[in-house]
Amino acid sequence: MSKLPSHHEIAIASIHVFSDDGRLDLAELEKLLALALRDETVDEDEKRVLGNILTRAERDGVDPGVQARIDQARRQHGLSA
Repeated sequence: MSKLPSHHEIAIASIHVFSDDGRLDLAELEKLLALALRDETVDEDEKRVLGNILTRAERDGVDPGVQARIDQARRQHGLSA
């Protein structure tokens, strides 16, 4: 059985975020970031997927603490807005 590319795992994990209550919380955000950082780097596919997820989360509304962590992750890992 082949292993899914990490950006696919991130995309699949995000489905729960948006199907649960529709809002990204801090624990969910940290889980998504941890998936991307398992190999200690965020590759271009992971950046693209995470950037899209974060943009959608921001559009749907996030708590101030989550927004601060999103801003930090965008700066730290070069994620698009």
